[in-house]
Amino acid sequence: MPIAPSAITTREARAFLSSEGVFALVTRGVYLKVSNMEIYQIPLLRDPVMIVAFSGWSDAGEAASGALTHILENLDQNGNSAQAILIAEYEPEDFYDFQVNRPMISVDDSLVRSVNWPSTQVYGLSTPHLENDFVLVLGVEPSMRWKTFTSLLLDLADDLEVELVVTMGAMLADVPHTRPISVSGSGGHPDIAARLGVEISKYEGPTGILGIIGDGCMKRGIDCVSLWAGLPHYASNSPSPKATLALINAVEDFLEISIALADLNHQAQEWENEVSEMAEEDAEVSEYVKALEESKDAAEFKDVSGDEIARELERFLRRQNES
Repeated sequence: MPIAPSAITTREARAFLSSEGVFALVTRGVYLKVSNMEIYQIPLLRDPVMIVAFSGWSDAGEAASGALTHILENLDQNGNSAQAILIAEYEPEDFYDFQVNRPMISVDDSLVRSVNWPSTQVYGLSTPHLENDFVLVLGVEPSMRWKTFTSLLLDLADDLEVELVVTMGAMLADVPHTRPISVSGSGGHPDIAARLGVEISKYEGPTGILGIIGDGCMKRGIDCVSLWAGLPHYASNSPSPKATLALINAVEDFLEISIALADLNHQAQEWENEVSEMAEEDAEVSEYVKALEESKDAAEFKDVSGDEIARELERFLRRQNES
């Protein structure tokens, strides 16, 4: 096979691979070098949905990164480990401040040391049992050059023919740990929100890379939905499997799919029990939790709708059919 140019755009890369009749390349070694990104392979995917999560500012309790990691490993109709392929990886030197996100040294079973650099990886996942395949973006929130970072990601999304992007985040909130963790879904434009059946985002204030990606999607005409989970701020220690589970359920509901949960339900219950024990040891925290429970219950009783009840029933029936 002819060797492709060493520095080209992702669109040129796809055209080159198309002309050679190759769409699934070996994963070892760098095949194409795009500015600031290494592309390992350009797979053919069916109407892929891109799901994005980053550790860092938008990942309270590691809920979002944990949810995407779980999806990456479990989006399989039989509950087996899904076979994701690495499509591309960002060049760490160009986007990360290593004094903020330091490289990590690891030692393998043979006592060989290696350095793991903070970065972001893009994976492709074929799911023939579903209507769509998936592009999963998982990494550390970049420290700098967010415009370039976003442009590279959305260039790749264009070339992979992604038409829907789902971002996941988690934040600390005044909510009790003993109640279901709420996940809000929103769109950055009224037309998108109305078409996809989510709320219009009215947030104003500081943002992270997820907000920049959402803005970039809107400017390019790519549908983007943002899912955010609210964690109790008094129980912010990582990880938070209950919040991870809530985000996965929200993805299931929005995309109308099912994802194998493994023992995530058990982990979520254990987390809740541990937080309850912690709260009971402090009278002030215990009283605060009771006040949050009363406030949450009153608000949910007033706001509960037939649509929410129907959504819960649909999820239950879907899981019953698959089991």
